[in-house]
Amino acid sequence: MKAAEDAMAADPDATLALLAEMARATDEKLRAAARQLAGRIVLDRVRTGPPKARGIGKLRNVPADRGGDLDLDASMPAVVDAKALRRPPHLGDLTARTWSRPELALCLLVDASGSMGGERLAAAALTAAACALRAPGEYAVLSFAREVSVLKAIDAPAAPQTVVDAILGLRGHGVTALATALRAATDELERSRASRRVVVLLSDCRATDDEDPIPVASRVPELVILAPAEGCEQAEDLAARSGARWAPMSGSSDAPAALLSLLDR
Repeated sequence: MKAAEDAMAADPDATLALLAEMARATDEKLRAAARQLAGRIVLDRVRTGPPKARGIGKLRNVPADRGGDLDLDASMPAVVDAKALRRPPHLGDLTARTWSRPELALCLLVDASGSMGGERLAAAALTAAACALRAPGEYAVLSFAREVSVLKAIDAPAAPQTVVDAILGLRGHGVTALATALRAATDELERSRASRRVVVLLSDCRATDDEDPIPVASRVPELVILAPAEGCEQAEDLAARSGARWAPMSGSSDAPAALLSLLDR
């Protein structure tokens, strides 16, 4: 681990890319060890930033007739008053605790078309970890090429390490069906309870199927795009024509900070 930490300090992008490549090694033991180490480094790197937990709902007090769990301490005055009047307490006079709606839900779309090299895998893993940190209550991760695969559904519990491991196992293939992916992400977020729902697209945005992604992207309530700095012209164009926000990444280690910056604009 010390050697990995030294390598990360010297060149984080190259180190993360190498670990991501090793995580797909044919040797089973090497692959397992690389995935475990890569997942740990990815999560540690994302957690070193400022805490961002705005995606979590908060407990609040409500009248018990609205549901929730009865708060015995807060309800005791109403119980005492009702006893003095020799009647049962009204449910609306009692106090319950319930979760408010989460503020933020995220659906990460990982472009798995073409070649999924180590740097792309590392960027995807870091972005997924950043989504898990920013919206731990409700986030989804989908990968796409011609078809869309659900790596983590919006309402499915999954440890961030498990999600990162699934991303490190992706294989690139096929065409880039961008419009199909954007529709799938929007549908996924429709199941969220959050007041703010954001699609996070990790792609160079070069659609290679026959459907124009602009109309679909324009209908996404909030779309942010993370694109590699080299060859980002299509991402910039899609953002400009659809009203999305976007940021270029010069390396995979830029992904968490770039995502948080886009979400905070």
